[in-house]
Amino acid sequence: VTIVSSLLAAYTPFYAIYPASKAAVEHFTRAASKEFGGRGISVNAIGPGPMDTPFFYGQESPEAVAYHSTAAALSGFSRKGLTDIDDIAPIVRFLATEGWWITGQTILANGGYTTR
Repeated sequence: VTIVSSLLAAYTPFYAIYPASKAAVEHFTRAASKEFGGRGISVNAIGPGPMDTPFFYGQESPEAVAYHSTAAALSGFSRKGLTDIDDIAPIVRFLATEGWWITGQTILANGGYTTR
């Protein structure tokens, strides 16, 4: 499982370089799923929304943090309105076990961040 970003589908102003770099990982994921599929190995990407991590706060202005914290459809149900690692870990576990038939996909797990 690779990690990309929901910014791949969010088209947010001032965020061109970061999602462009993640697009390369997304393409690698699809190619790897084809290359490893013959061995029964599935490969997928997860695109979390902005995550509640020290990296996020160190890179963003207070205005950007406020915006991203309220942009997801489910932001009112999250402690800070941001994606937490506990939101992503069950998806990784599922894809690595029961979800083995899913391959070459990008799962946008972002609380509705890309529905805005």
